[in-house]
Amino acid sequence: MILLLSVACEVDERRGGVPSGAQAVIDKVTNDIAAEHYEEVYNEAAEEWRLAATPEESRAVLQQVRDRLGRVGSRSFHTGREQESAESDAPTRSLIVSYQTTFERGNGIETFTLIEREGRWMMARYFVSSDALK
Repeated sequence: MILLLSVACEVDERRGGVPSGAQAVIDKVTNDIAAEHYEEVYNEAAEEWRLAATPEESRAVLQQVRDRLGRVGSRSFHTGREQESAESDAPTRSLIVSYQTTFERGNGIETFTLIEREGRWMMARYFVSSDALK
């Protein structure tokens, strides 16, 4: 028998919002992209990221974001949602956080999806929506 339990809640930045470990991962990924350390982003990502893209595909997408938009100038919290699920032996916690972001060459919405396993947060997905990427 598989037990699936899912509990979701909104992340409220005013109440402490994004867990510090998850924020540290977001900050590191941001710095790695700015420094063009795409292989490091890929290698430290959750299995979900690595199953969705090869290292080359991941690098190409991150490079395109960096080339077209530049470095992050500032970001402000937009939305956040935390979810916990328990599937038999593998409980996981996930977090989806969106920011309104000002880059060097445009604006956009950044969305980070993180997964916590065994107390460690990892990036599962990174998405940027911006007219500058069209």
